[in-house]
Amino acid sequence: MRAGAPGLWVVVVVIALAAVAMLVFGSSSLPPVGRGTVAPDYSLRGLDSSELHSLSKLKGKVVLVNFWATWCKPCEEEMPAMERLYRKMHPAGLEMVAISVGEEAESVRAFRDRLRLTFPILLDPDKSAATEWQTFAFPETLLVDRDGLILERYVGPRDWDAPAYVARLGQLLETNPEAP
Repeated sequence: MRAGAPGLWVVVVVIALAAVAMLVFGSSSLPPVGRGTVAPDYSLRGLDSSELHSLSKLKGKVVLVNFWATWCKPCEEEMPAMERLYRKMHPAGLEMVAISVGEEAESVRAFRDRLRLTFPILLDPDKSAATEWQTFAFPETLLVDRDGLILERYVGPRDWDAPAYVARLGQLLETNPEAP
């Protein structure tokens, strides 16, 4: 392409991006996962046990489901706030699940230990849960209500223990008759 034809570059890039989007999003026969839809279930092993965990076992609970990876710097940056939120709100009934996507247990364990994380971490080595939940960027967190419906999808890191998130989660937990 000639240096004097910048418009052609734009067309090529737009076509390439459209092709990638069609491959990623258009080839799936799964219904869209978003606000108001039923959250897909998963069956994943915990980091330190062979026990299988599933969202269906948390039915009736408010759950934050976080998809992440150890190589993701924004994931690492948000994890301390997630830990503070978990310690503050888990006693009130909040459940939190961090799903490590495509990684070996050893590297996830080292990451967890370095950051002193105590919330449950699940392994998705074959990326099946991430695919079913249609996550495309890390970190990505979904807020699931007691009925298993997705209330919010948050793409990118968050300051999870900020007053706005604490208040939102607090409102959801207040209506839980089993909360202490």
